[in-house]
This record gives sequence, structure tokens and C-alpha cells, in this order.
Amino acid sequence: MKNIFAKFKPTHTCCGESKEGKRDTVLRKIAIVGSPNVGKSVMFNRLTGSYVTVSNYPGTTVEVSRGKGRVGEKEFEVVDTPGMYSLSPITEEERISRTILLDEKPQLILHIVDAKNLERMLPLTLQLIEAGLPVILVLNIIDEAEHIGMKINTQQIEKEFKIPVVATVSTTGRGIDVLKGRIEEYVRTEA
Repeated sequence: MKNIFAKFKPTHTCCGESKEGKRDTVLRKIAIVGSPNVGKSVMFNRLTGSYVTVSNYPGTTVEVSRGKGRVGEKEFEVVDTPGMYSLSPITEEERISRTILLDEKPQLILHIVDAKNLERMLPLTLQLIEAGLPVILVLNIIDEAEHIGMKINTQQIEKEFKIPVVATVSTTGRGIDVLKGRIEEYVRTEA
């Protein structure tokens, strides 16, 4: 009976061939998290080179975007999670994002924040760090912060939080190469 059903086992998953296939190529996962309207979807598009492919999270109407992206020599599954403000979920969207982070165990989390509202956004960064999750803090929309006269010392934040910090403008591509370099560096040191 086992042999009959073995014929129906898939040899491919969304992330490469399954263990039953010829090779096990499960992709490493990068999760993009942050509050709504901080540029998560634009960053997703920058990392995957495509527009968002959206599907509902199983059992809900909450949309989660997934795609593949290459950083250096490595290919990743990139997940754009629903907006969240805290690891203590209040909304269904936050619950789904938290589930993705804790159950799917991404190799890396990009916490995208609006650089203009840094003080309001850093509590989630601290929660991610305290939970022992692998985080890179991405100060997005840095051009608008600079335009209103803000001066943000990324090296000081990096020193204080002990995580990589990168300033970007996802809409123009500013800082994306630096971010990809930091992702490559992180993956290399954690391998």
C-alpha cells in the first residue's frame, strides 16, 4: 500500500525539490516585518525582482506575499508579512505575522521602519531582539527623515542594539545594495 501512495508524493515544493526528490534544496527564508505603510511591499519587490504574489494565509482572509530572491550566490524565499506593531498580537494580521516568525523560523528578519518615526517603531525591534530572532533593522524612507533635518547615526544604533542597521529608500533603490551586502554577510557568518 505504501508503494502505491508513494507515487503520489510531490517531488517539488514552493521552495525547491522535497526530501523525496533528487535533491533537498529548501530555500532559506527572509521575513519582512514592520508596521503598515513603511515600504515593506516595495522592499519585497526590490528583493524578489517581481511584483507581489499574494495568497491568503491558510484559514484566514489575511494576505501574505511570498516570492524568491537572490542575494549574492544564495537564493531565498522572501515573505512579506502583514503589518504588525508588536509581537503581542491584537489583530488577526499581527497574529499571522507572529505565527510566521515563530513557526516558520526564518533565517533572517528584516524589520522595516519609517526612519521619520524611529522612536515609535523601535519597540518592535527590541521585542524581536529579546525573542532571540535574527534581525536586521532597515531604516527606510531615510530621504524624508533627512529632508526634515533628522540626523540618524546608524553605527550608534547598531552598536547599542548589537544588530546590523541599514538606511534605505526602497522606492529609489538607495541603500539596497548595502542591505544585500549585509544579508550576505549575515548568512555567511551564521552558516
